[in-house]
Amino acid sequence: MDPVASSGARTPLSHPTIRVTLTAAVKCCSSETVSPKRIEVEGTAIQGFIPAGRVGTFKLIAGSVYELTNFFGSRNKEQYPVADHIAIVTFTWNTDLSVLDDPPVRIPEDRFRFRSLDEFRANCDSKGGLYDYVGHIRLLNGQTLTDHTVLDEVDITEKRHLCVHVQAHEGPVVKLYLWDKVAAEFCQKFKSYGRTPKVLLVTTVNPKHLGGTLALTSMSSSRVFMDEDVQPSKDYFDWLSSNSDIANRVAADVVTKPEAATLEEIFFYIKQQGSKVAWFECTATIDDIVQSSAWYYISCGGCNSKAVKGPTSLICNNKKCERSEVTGVAQYLTKISVYDKSEQAVFVILGDAGKELTGKHAAELVANYYEANEGVGANIGVPAPQALLDTIGQTQNSSSKSLLIT
Repeated sequence: MDPVASSGARTPLSHPTIRVTLTAAVKCCSSETVSPKRIEVEGTAIQGFIPAGRVGTFKLIAGSVYELTNFFGSRNKEQYPVADHIAIVTFTWNTDLSVLDDPPVRIPEDRFRFRSLDEFRANCDSKGGLYDYVGHIRLLNGQTLTDHTVLDEVDITEKRHLCVHVQAHEGPVVKLYLWDKVAAEFCQKFKSYGRTPKVLLVTTVNPKHLGGTLALTSMSSSRVFMDEDVQPSKDYFDWLSSNSDIANRVAADVVTKPEAATLEEIFFYIKQQGSKVAWFECTATIDDIVQSSAWYYISCGGCNSKAVKGPTSLICNNKKCERSEVTGVAQYLTKISVYDKSEQAVFVILGDAGKELTGKHAAELVANYYEANEGVGANIGVPAPQALLDTIGQTQNSSSKSLLIT
């Protein structure tokens, strides 16, 4: 039996009953569109999908073994697969799961797909397979790890991510960005230990070039393990305990220190054929706040996408956002004119970057304006606040994304 249709279209399998397990190594994290799972089918890892409309329908418990009936099989997608098998199992409206208390086949509890940094580098920005990484923590949001490290969860929640400098054995240090729910999972596990964890294992990471340097970023399917959570992290923890002198030879802050770029160099990079999205650090002086367009926008309080006026309430522009009631939140969308010794440019300041510039949230500045001008209707735009105008003449050292420079 060939369980995959030759045309690549979704086709019911000839024998629509298989035994699957969700193990401790399952890639099991829902997103707005689909819920990707990595399941073990009688010892073979196959990628599975639960469509958005059925997320929450199936109560899946890691480590349990199920018999799965009524599903679709199709070819594995080319972008971001989490398993090597050619097939994908997709849950349907009449898919049924029943727990097998005494499964006839022993299925391994853990299954990871590790890659070296060289392999990650070779597949950078390719939207290829998502693999796993294990190493020890060197810096946590720029801070050296100590026995009394405390996470700034308020800052992490506001920025929706945290940056961990990690190192595998005696190799180079790399930045690992954990986003949204994965960052929250990291914080929860970090606090639960009662001590400072040293080993970090993250599944299904995506290798990207940021500022010309390799970085790893989490995906919605990523999961976090530490120290002795699973066997690979335990093995690494044992190695680290016996080889701490080797592991600490590389200075994380030196290896990952970004190189400065002038505006002229950034423009040169953008004009190159085949240039990719990258991050640069540059020093420039603000000479004006562009006031021909609004300096803020109203976002969905859930996903930060732009919210628009509906017949009776705000509507989120993000089709993946499932919020039925949208609370509008003002966010920075500010154009500033800057210059250095080589060029002049317009930077677009978004979100947290605006707060770092002025020291105040956009929502606070908007609220202050309406409180001071009670007679002004809500439909009247708020002019550029003094907190922004006061930045004119300041010289700032900031990280800038090439696509947001005009």
